[in-house]
Amino acid sequence: MSDTSTKNTMPVKKFVTKIFALGGLEEVGKNTYVIEQDNEIIIIDAGVKFADASMPGIEAVIPDYSYLKENKHKIKGIFITHGHEDHIGGIPYLLKEISDIPAIYAPNLAAALIRHKIKDKGIKSKIKINIVDGNSKIKTNRFIISFFAVNHSIPDAYGICVENSNGTVVTTGDYKFDWTPLGHKADIDKMAQMGQKGVTLFLADSTNAEVPGYTMTEMLVVKRISEIFAKAKGRILISTFASNVHRLQQIIEVATKHNRKVVVVGRSLERIVNVIRQMGHLKVRDSSFIKTEETKKYDNNQIVIICTGSQGEPMAALSRIANREHRQIKIIPGDTVIFSSSAIPGNRADVERVVNKLTRLSAIVEENSPLNWLHTSGHASQEEQKLMLNLIKPSYFMPMHGDYRMLKVHKETAVSIGIPEENIFICANGDPIIMDNGKCSLSDKRIAADPIYVDGGKDMSGVTTAAVIRDRQILSKDGLIAIVVSIDSQNNKLLAPPTFISRGSFYVRDAAPLVSEAISLLTKAINEVLKSQRPTFATIKNAIKSTLAPYIFKKKRRNPLIIPVILNKK
Repeated sequence: MSDTSTKNTMPVKKFVTKIFALGGLEEVGKNTYVIEQDNEIIIIDAGVKFADASMPGIEAVIPDYSYLKENKHKIKGIFITHGHEDHIGGIPYLLKEISDIPAIYAPNLAAALIRHKIKDKGIKSKIKINIVDGNSKIKTNRFIISFFAVNHSIPDAYGICVENSNGTVVTTGDYKFDWTPLGHKADIDKMAQMGQKGVTLFLADSTNAEVPGYTMTEMLVVKRISEIFAKAKGRILISTFASNVHRLQQIIEVATKHNRKVVVVGRSLERIVNVIRQMGHLKVRDSSFIKTEETKKYDNNQIVIICTGSQGEPMAALSRIANREHRQIKIIPGDTVIFSSSAIPGNRADVERVVNKLTRLSAIVEENSPLNWLHTSGHASQEEQKLMLNLIKPSYFMPMHGDYRMLKVHKETAVSIGIPEENIFICANGDPIIMDNGKCSLSDKRIAADPIYVDGGKDMSGVTTAAVIRDRQILSKDGLIAIVVSIDSQNNKLLAPPTFISRGSFYVRDAAPLVSEAISLLTKAINEVLKSQRPTFATIKNAIKSTLAPYIFKKKRRNPLIIPVILNKK
């Protein structure tokens, strides 16, 4: 009896819950969120961020997985909200680092895309992929994980609820409220039930935090596209985001209603269309699809070509068609080209360039505008964010998935509906929130979360990459100058004037006086170093760079990469 009494009075060890992002904060993309308690970790989404023009030669950006590698024995699984690249694209890279993650839990379409992705990347992993839906519930020793349906621009999109001994964490994934959705309806009842039961910490999509009002329903876009199809007398070429699966579904179904055969051009589009055809998301016959070379068998008004290039990407199909570089597709006067998308900030000039070229080729170009509804977002605007916050009724709130300004505006929206400002956390990747017995606070112990750059299939560390990318940026903009110096290190003498080599900076032939003066300045600087007490190769190189860089900038307004090459005669 005394033994039983002792057991009952022994203190029970209490473990806090730690919530943090490895990607997705102060950026759009790379969504990777981690919840940890004691000896268990669950990962919510594992996304990738695509490189932009400021990252020459970089294929993708992924999170730093070092914390997960160090604690891989704790990982119970990866839980996926939906199948977009910024939520599943990092999975092959994560599995390269940690091959023994026990399971992935993903909605049906996301699971299919993940299987293709793992296969394409040649990842050899025995990881089990489990299909989940709005009724799924997964239990571990520390967590109970469940799902709730949300609207987005892809089928099978869900938010996730994670219950633990310190409270409840809810994340929306990407969402909006669409009262006439193309896919499943948002489970508002379940959202309200979670709010009534009590949500400790809420993580919500901030992508459209700066957009007032409501996000337009997808059905209005479908209606407008159908109107254009009805009046088009020639071929139709239409470009949209490959990730916007609902839009692709509707374009293909509208095309078949107007008795047009569908040609899909572009690898990313072909992959998505093949997957959704296999899964039965398309209500069209296989005979509706034809290959590019078969288009000659049909009249122009019987063809629709769905192609990549909605953002004016130089190598995408639509850009090559506009440049008359595509091997199989040429613009025919009277073709209608539809951009069922909006230009991402920074891409507007590229899109306009393609539009102008298509117009010169006598195509009829239809772009998205306030009076020509050809695109709508998959993300909630401010009024929908207010609705979600009122349904969930969180004690604490962390805006996620957005640039810093988006997170900040989302915070202001939350304050406007009554969430105390001190209970809202604007975090950066690697900032942990500690949940303890229903209370949340921000920890000052940061977790490594620097971006990792993927270059030609190989990961590059953050430290190395910063210098590599900077050099690539300089090379692409200002070129390279190599200075070849021959010295006699025994006697500390310059054996010949430095040789000046320019690549991609300016023509040496056309700048003889400049090159001559530069060589004179370099000769003087090098001789001064050689006459010093302890000349070294490093000091000679520094002298070359510090002398030449300001001179070239003054004369040419350029900052080329300067590479000193020292040849030493011993």
